[in-house]
Amino acid sequence: MTDATYDVVALGNAIVDVLSQADDAFLETHALSKGTMTLIDPPTAEQLYGAMGPGVEVSGGSAANTVAGLASFGGKAAFIGKVRDDQLGDVFRHDIRAAGVAFDTPPANDGASTARCLILVTPDAQRTMQTFLGACIELGPEDVDEDLIKKSQVTYLEGYLWDPPRAKEAFVKASKIAGDAGRKVSLSLSDPFCVDRHRAEFVDLVNNHVDILFANEDEIMSLYEVSDFDDALQHVKNHCEIAALTRSEKGSVVIRGDEVHVLDAEPVSQIVDSTGAGDSYAAGFLYGYTHGHDLRTCGRLGGAAAAEIISHFGARPEHPLKDLLAKIVN
Repeated sequence: MTDATYDVVALGNAIVDVLSQADDAFLETHALSKGTMTLIDPPTAEQLYGAMGPGVEVSGGSAANTVAGLASFGGKAAFIGKVRDDQLGDVFRHDIRAAGVAFDTPPANDGASTARCLILVTPDAQRTMQTFLGACIELGPEDVDEDLIKKSQVTYLEGYLWDPPRAKEAFVKASKIAGDAGRKVSLSLSDPFCVDRHRAEFVDLVNNHVDILFANEDEIMSLYEVSDFDDALQHVKNHCEIAALTRSEKGSVVIRGDEVHVLDAEPVSQIVDSTGAGDSYAAGFLYGYTHGHDLRTCGRLGGAAAAEIISHFGARPEHPLKDLLAKIVN
């Protein structure tokens, strides 16, 4: 795949994150399910935003975080996602391009505003996300750049994108283009509730279209409706080429058929905020994969990137992730 212009092109929700610290009592008062992502409507977004404490606005979105992380490693990345021609849309466009990611999807000039995600971070570093998708739902198959997909080693798709109907069409189109071009397709399951909403379709995707699957422990067990992680491993190893499964403080497991790598979590001095940990793991893993490293090294790069992210507030790197390479790659 040396003829590729980009290592990874990602399709995802173009979102501006609003991060604020909160306690468990706040979550209970507002009936929020801790550690998950919930879609909300504009009135709910306004009400919750008004109740939150001081916030920090940063560009986010799961797949966007992943390609920003990959670019921080020194990889070549592109992003497809929809924003509105408004202030938050300008913020998102500036930030992702400043991170070194190509982003040329035309903004919408009418309809809903640019998406935002209200992220409440509790003292245990768990993040509870309330997301107004806004302009993201306007992403459609016409926004998929066929040439861009063909020129990318891996097309990375975030599971959250399966919620909006037209975005789903874009998702399917991109997968088909990548497959027909002999490129790899990667999927992140994103959230156990997302898996619950679309289980049958996700199982079909993993079986028939996905080469590289990313999921955490809860998501992979939800996908196969099992209560034991090892049972989930037995299912997934027969359903896609590679599965990279994260387990928080237990590290991760990378599996390809009968090849299994059990990796310890990379050391971190302090856990501040788990927002974007899975996104960063995928960034490190895909950087390693597209640069010819073995699966164990890919997993370690993912773990190191996740460790950097959880050591500070926010889902984008504070320091260049390429600085981690010398510690991992021999």
